[in-house]
Amino acid sequence: QVQLVESGGGLVQAGGSLRVSCAASGRAFSAYAMGWFRRAPGKEREFVAATSGTGGVEHYADSLKSRFTISRDNAKNAVYLQMNSLKPEDTAIYYCAAAAVGSSNYVPMNPMTYGYWGQGTQVTVSS
Repeated sequence: QVQLVESGGGLVQAGGSLRVSCAASGRAFSAYAMGWFRRAPGKEREFVAATSGTGGVEHYADSLKSRFTISRDNAKNAVYLQMNSLKPEDTAIYYCAAAAVGSSNYVPMNPMTYGYWGQGTQVTVSS
């Protein structure tokens, strides 16, 4: 079992930066690929970024990879999403999720692959 708690969301002006964090409880954090997803008002949930259990492999949504960076600290059971040059269209609830992958470097982008989800943190970008 993995429990996930996001933090760090808030209100930021367009062009600004924000880092959201996700703290995980449970064992063997490195056996989980970690992903970030977001849901904007009136839109479907979308993939943002994900990283392998060791952090050596990363995937990003094509439209976001120039501005967003995912990282993880397995010693702290945490994963982060650094967001730069934020735009009003980045306004959304940001969710972290965990997928059990064992020792593989598999990095899923399909939300259906993730078995554990946090409650989300609101990010609002003002124009």
